[in-house]
Amino acid sequence: MPARIRLQRHGKKQKAFYHIVIADGRAPRDGKFIEKIGTYNPGTKPATIELDFDTALAWLVKGAQPSDTVRSILKYKGVMYKKHLMGGIAKGAFTEAEAEVKFNAWMNEKTARINNAEKAELDAVAKAKQDILDAEIKINTARAEAIAKRKSDVIEAKVKAEQEAAAAAEEATKEVATEEEAPKEETTEEKAAE
Repeated sequence: MPARIRLQRHGKKQKAFYHIVIADGRAPRDGKFIEKIGTYNPGTKPATIELDFDTALAWLVKGAQPSDTVRSILKYKGVMYKKHLMGGIAKGAFTEAEAEVKFNAWMNEKTARINNAEKAELDAVAKAKQDILDAEIKINTARAEAIAKRKSDVIEAKVKAEQEAAAAAEEATKEVATEEEAPKEETTEEKAAE
């Protein structure tokens, strides 16, 4: 049975973390392995992949068969493309220098795409946070305006009540004053009548 390049599960329940290992095809999934060549953490965004490129390439050249998921990881990291280019060199389709130039151009393009995707993800997260902050500011402003309106209404009501009380007190003093003046007038009229 040939060697397999596959994932070995680690981590907690619902929080998977994988080791990328070279193992005998008959060995159990989490059992004995020949060599660990990297790790894969799908829980992060984007997924975190650490891979020993040269060791993975050497095992592929030796004939190790990757599992479907590991094949995707190796394609993502460029190991499968490098193996393809090495096959072209062996057939004489191009030289090693040309293959290296092609591989470097592909890696640069791939790195740029990955960086753009990560930047877009970070921008989206930052925009979402800013939108939440703007909505919170809007809500807080509306609350502050409502509180200020209630306070001004209360102050206006107090001022109005004080003015009414002052007016009532002023009228009461006028009435008292007119009542006091009224008997004096009577007395002066009584005096005039006598």
